[in-house]
Amino acid sequence: MKNTLGNQLTITLFGESHGEMIGCVMDGLPAGLEIDEVFIEEQMSKRKAIGSISTSRNEEDVVNIVSGVYDGKTTGTPLTIIIANEKQRSDDYEKISGIARPSHADYVAEVKYSGYQDYRGGGHFSGRLTAPIVAAGSIALKMLSSKQIEIGTHLSEIYGIKDDNFNGDVVELCKLNDKYFAVFNDEIGRQMVRVIEEAKSEGDSVGGVLETIVIGLEAGIGEPIFDSLEGLIAHGLLSIGGVKGVEFGSGFGLAKMRGSKANDSWVMENDMMKTTSNHSGGINGGISNGMPLVIKTVVKPTSSISKPQSTVNFKTNETVQIEISGRHDPAIIHRARVVQDSIIALVLVDVITARKGIEWWNK
Repeated sequence: MKNTLGNQLTITLFGESHGEMIGCVMDGLPAGLEIDEVFIEEQMSKRKAIGSISTSRNEEDVVNIVSGVYDGKTTGTPLTIIIANEKQRSDDYEKISGIARPSHADYVAEVKYSGYQDYRGGGHFSGRLTAPIVAAGSIALKMLSSKQIEIGTHLSEIYGIKDDNFNGDVVELCKLNDKYFAVFNDEIGRQMVRVIEEAKSEGDSVGGVLETIVIGLEAGIGEPIFDSLEGLIAHGLLSIGGVKGVEFGSGFGLAKMRGSKANDSWVMENDMMKTTSNHSGGINGGISNGMPLVIKTVVKPTSSISKPQSTVNFKTNETVQIEISGRHDPAIIHRARVVQDSIIALVLVDVITARKGIEWWNK
């Protein structure tokens, strides 16, 4: 039963969607880090359900740090975060107990936990568990920013509608972090919102692609082969519910190129090694090369839809029809963007600590 991510810096999740609380324990943080509660609240707000394109279940998600902090600074001992669940409607799930909702974890949870799992709202498999990830990720993001390492994620594509590409401007990247609906082109963003609203009106859902850019990461971070930087980042990202694919740099697009185009040629610029292109996404041989990290994930359409679907009641072995009621997102991608930032930040702090040592963060 593995619910822990990381090696030097670890985060262990606990809780269920309709339980009393959810949370996490962070271990391996250096002592003396200032905890910015305002920043944590700002990050949590980006994950909240707002407006017509999100679920009507809107939790307050107040972050309570109950250990590992004294007088506003980390003590170096395990830091525990708890977030109360306050707006559960468990009755919505009683009538579908035993029914395998299409593309949900209901059946596999039944098999793995021998029927003892808390199925309400998806239990431990719920997107609610991304809330403590964002809270913990806020601390990691601040650590990276203190070393001039910046992370930004935009909604690269939703249901075939594509945002503008990143133009290399750090200011533009950082502006994304002030937006709830994180796109470079606001007009395209409005088109995306209309597509989500249209899917909702039809009882359906849509997915898309998130693209994250990391600027300021020096060369030499990561390991070859099994603990490659790509491998560790992908491990973290694929733990986000709904993520079904990860690519770095030009990713699958490399299959359409010849080596003469795909290769990133090296040049000297202001006494620094750089590449003239970035098809590799800032990583060679599993190790950062000093160029921006470029990471994309595919986020599937939300599994909970109100259209009639055929499935199986695994308690009676009968084929049944299901129309999922309750409060559901017609798209999760705009809320998942801050989760992606957080996971990548947690992984990077972990691998940087392995390279630099824990005391480096206080220098």
